[in-house]
Amino acid sequence: MIFDQIDAVLTEPWMRGLVVGFVVANLLFTVGGLATWWERRFAARMQNRIGPNIVGPLGVLQPLADVLKMMQKEDIVPRSADRALFNLAPALPAFLVLGTAAVIPFAGRWNDDGTWKNQFMVADLDIGILWVLALAGLMVFPLWMAGWASNNKYTLLAAMRTVAQGVSYEIPLLLSALVAVVATGSLSISEIISWQAENGWLVWRVPVFGFLAFVIFFVASLAEANRIPFDIPEAESEIVAGVMVEYTGLKFGLFMLAEYLHTFVASLLAAALFLGGAHGPLPELLGPVWLMLKAGLLFVFIYWMRWSLFRFRSDQLMQLCWRYLVPISIVLVMGTALMVSAGWL
Repeated sequence: MIFDQIDAVLTEPWMRGLVVGFVVANLLFTVGGLATWWERRFAARMQNRIGPNIVGPLGVLQPLADVLKMMQKEDIVPRSADRALFNLAPALPAFLVLGTAAVIPFAGRWNDDGTWKNQFMVADLDIGILWVLALAGLMVFPLWMAGWASNNKYTLLAAMRTVAQGVSYEIPLLLSALVAVVATGSLSISEIISWQAENGWLVWRVPVFGFLAFVIFFVASLAEANRIPFDIPEAESEIVAGVMVEYTGLKFGLFMLAEYLHTFVASLLAAALFLGGAHGPLPELLGPVWLMLKAGLLFVFIYWMRWSLFRFRSDQLMQLCWRYLVPISIVLVMGTALMVSAGWL
């Protein structure tokens, strides 16, 4: 198949990383751009509006028009801002999100011995889960940099909220991911997907615990991405636009692109850890389609929630995390460990 031919040509790891990384990065940027159009059309449908429909068929070229418009905007840096950090902050979130996607396999096939082999990934790390969670933990730093460097009380307040929310929800995110680690006995995302292909998807192979871990991982990922109902750091009714208040043009656009990318990569990770990744009933050649279909359904659900629910208050957000998600996550990890020790997995 085509991915075996790619592996045969790209024999050197650095060469494979460059080529696959280029393809994956362009795929994610394309999805991120189209997501801005799709969300506006989706929201318009839910609110009985038209949405973008002028630029291109059904308005599909609206993201390109947005980029051209942002390129023409004046690049404003506040006089009292920390110029170096202010200019650096917008590029870092997208860079960290792309780094997270580097360990996700986008294809796979069955070997002759009946085992599953994952393919088309930038890097197959033995500690893929740690890599993902480490980069997810770093996401709060560029947002804090942007809020502090702008020298604006609204952006500073948004940055403080971002840090509080990010640090809090990393804990249930980590614990829910540990359910997959404990069940499969591996920190490698590639091996976790292989285990699911051979034994069944974790969302139902680990009864109750797997499904609840999937839900908590998904909810915590939404909180990390600051999507409604978890968008307290950029609540426009209170602090205008969060840490992006002082940003204009393409710098503002980079923050928005990173948010869309983060949401889609979170959907890819949830599909990889709990829904079998590229494994499915379709032919092996369509593995990437199967993965994108799973992630796409989760992506749609995120925006369905985004345009259906109100945002939480800050105290409600913290209560949900510390009173409910963290204790439940701990119970899920312990329950999964007991199932493994009893030989049920």
